[in-house]
Amino acid sequence: MPALQTVLKMVYPSRCLICGGLVETDFGLCGTCWRDTPFIAGLTCDCCGIPLIGDSDDAEFCDDCLVTPPPWMQGRAGLVYRDNGRKLVLMLKHGDRHDIALPAASWMARQARPMLRDNMIAVPIPLHLRRHFKRRYNQSALLSRALAQELGIDHVPNALERLRHTASLDGKSREARYHALADALRVRPRCRHLIEGRPVLIVDDVLTSGATLSAATEACLAAGASEVCISVLARVAKEP
Repeated sequence: MPALQTVLKMVYPSRCLICGGLVETDFGLCGTCWRDTPFIAGLTCDCCGIPLIGDSDDAEFCDDCLVTPPPWMQGRAGLVYRDNGRKLVLMLKHGDRHDIALPAASWMARQARPMLRDNMIAVPIPLHLRRHFKRRYNQSALLSRALAQELGIDHVPNALERLRHTASLDGKSREARYHALADALRVRPRCRHLIEGRPVLIVDDVLTSGATLSAATEACLAAGASEVCISVLARVAKEP
């Protein structure tokens, strides 16, 4: 088996996820791409995962979450949505790059582990059937499956459903996003017993205004979830 693996490595050498350059391990980044990828580390907002300035062992919150707290309890992100962080999300979302989900989940897990609760369940943000048919896969479900495996928690990929198709939210204001998603999500009736009384970790690719994640959180709470946390691959943040 080691000899076969050596031959395969020679024929199919490991490539950087972003630039395609040679790397030592599968699903890795080369030194240059790693340097240019905005991983989140250090102090972050306990609600939305946005990076904060300072150093504290206590929970801290950004101004937006202090003024308008989200419906979920805690939130974390693996990357800032810019530069290579944005590239990775778009490659996963629109480029059919399923291979990105596994390393992305490990980056997300580093931030998400402090949010783990007993008997927690991972649930992805769903796509509407029309969009799912067009894209052929749900990038959030790929992330949630890999993240659940990384964290050792249960995964229910079809727990949530979209009741209606919504147009793309790109470029829309915060108010327009929330209006478009009002009552657009629910827990499937056949999955309610899996949600009721349990903490839920909702997984998505990007956190922008929080409208989609808020709608999903409210749907899980309405179905009886004990509490909700969120984990995303990337978090939109203002330029410093």
